[in-house]
Amino acid sequence: MNQQLTFVDMFAGIGGFHSGMEQAGHKCVGWIEWDKYARQSYEAIYDTKGIFTGNDIRQIWGGEIPISNVWCFGFPCQDVSNAGKRAGIKKGTRSGLFFEVIRLLEERIRNHQKVPELLLIENVKNLLSIDGGRGFATVLLALDKIGYDVEWCVLDSSEVVPQHRERTYIVGHLRGKRTREVFPITGKSKAIDTNIKVIGNVSKTGHHSDDVVADDGLSKTITAQNAYKHTPKVVIKQVGQLQKNGSFNGNPQVGRVYGTDGLSPTLNTMQGGDRQPKIMIKNNTKKGYLEARNGDGVDLAYPTSNSRRGRVQKQRTNTLETGSNLGVAVNNGRLRIRKLTPLECWRLQGFTDEQFIGAKNSGISNSQLYKQAGNAVTVPVVKAIAERLCVE
Repeated sequence: MNQQLTFVDMFAGIGGFHSGMEQAGHKCVGWIEWDKYARQSYEAIYDTKGIFTGNDIRQIWGGEIPISNVWCFGFPCQDVSNAGKRAGIKKGTRSGLFFEVIRLLEERIRNHQKVPELLLIENVKNLLSIDGGRGFATVLLALDKIGYDVEWCVLDSSEVVPQHRERTYIVGHLRGKRTREVFPITGKSKAIDTNIKVIGNVSKTGHHSDDVVADDGLSKTITAQNAYKHTPKVVIKQVGQLQKNGSFNGNPQVGRVYGTDGLSPTLNTMQGGDRQPKIMIKNNTKKGYLEARNGDGVDLAYPTSNSRRGRVQKQRTNTLETGSNLGVAVNNGRLRIRKLTPLECWRLQGFTDEQFIGAKNSGISNSQLYKQAGNAVTVPVVKAIAERLCVE
């Protein structure tokens, strides 16, 4: 068994660090999270009785935090993410909350209190390049100033779950302490299994959207809904036929050609090669579309955009965000695209069905469940790093 370390979970969210560290044999002694819904899910998932907790990191004094071997945190990424305004890392921005962690460490140092031997930090890949690299240099200099030597690596969650999610992971080693290097870490991704195995239901109504399915499959097709006034619409337009007689082996659907300004209709199951059913997804490529097949992830955001790329991910999803804009091509006798359910999004971050059900049954809405999954750190990635953490 690996050496057991103690850790504090900062900017905790729904506890991606907590789960990954715990699965590697480590013990949580404290957590900090300000969002009330994330706190509600966290308390529903983990046993938090008797351990330190705080809401607003800006209101916490360094001496309050219990002694531990590791501080884990993925500070807010809005100011360094490609999806945000990219204001960079500076005090006063949301990503500037990184400096609150530095403050806590400085307060402990000034008061001759023990600081953690290790820091485990996660953020978006763009952290490395924001502001011409000066933002990342700011992070490195701040950690160096308070006595931490660092190593870092960009890891893609697709190595351990079927989700393309590149994130920068940083490990800080307290200077003078004997700690083991962590990186590089490699793994192998798994394909999406689209078999449906319903094993229960989390609601009293028995509605299919609340079905619990086995962890080796996806849930049933659901109706697309979002927070906007109008639900997404798909435009279908046939522009030609490949076969002169209008059919292929008696099936007229196979040879149909559809316009690139929409999606093709549902297709029947075919086996082998190019006869495998596929759906044309509008995309900013030379062809003007990408082909989605059974098990491929499809980005449903901005369906009429002329500038979106990477809408289709082969046998995996694109990066989960805080909304509910990802789908999957599923062949259950007919090929169709449906939205991922909140449960599937939690699975794609490595959380268990029991954890999801605990959060949902505590009263968390679907919109919050999507948001919480999108904000989380991928549990199996944390576990892989945590298994290599060592303080001699």
